[in-house]
Amino acid sequence: MASGKGTYQPDSDVHISFEDQQKINKFARLNAKADDIKDELKIKQNDIKNLEEAVEELALTDDSEKIPFLVGEVFICQSLEDTLKSLDDMKAKKQSEIRDLEIKCEELKSQMSDLKAHLYGKFGSHINLENEED
Repeated sequence: MASGKGTYQPDSDVHISFEDQQKINKFARLNAKADDIKDELKIKQNDIKNLEEAVEELALTDDSEKIPFLVGEVFICQSLEDTLKSLDDMKAKKQSEIRDLEIKCEELKSQMSDLKAHLYGKFGSHINLENEED
């Protein structure tokens, strides 16, 4: 039986050094952290959507009405103008948090890309570093 040179053999042994295992583990940790950040981004983007919808709803209210506004665990009544300002401040804070998370995510992707290049260069088709959902 002739052995095909260069053909993929799924049961072939690949030596993984301690340093390579450390890089694989680091890639896995970075990937998990990036997934967590993506989940957090979705939540914050949904929060912004909710704040925008609240502003739209308040456009239908009477200016003389006091608006109950949740602060912590307590509702306080404030004017429409103050409520709109509070919502705008909350939206600006969420947008800032989203920008920070996007920067962190890009930094993680950059580190992962470097590790991925090294690991694919060394192990080729013997390693899979791709997300199933991408």
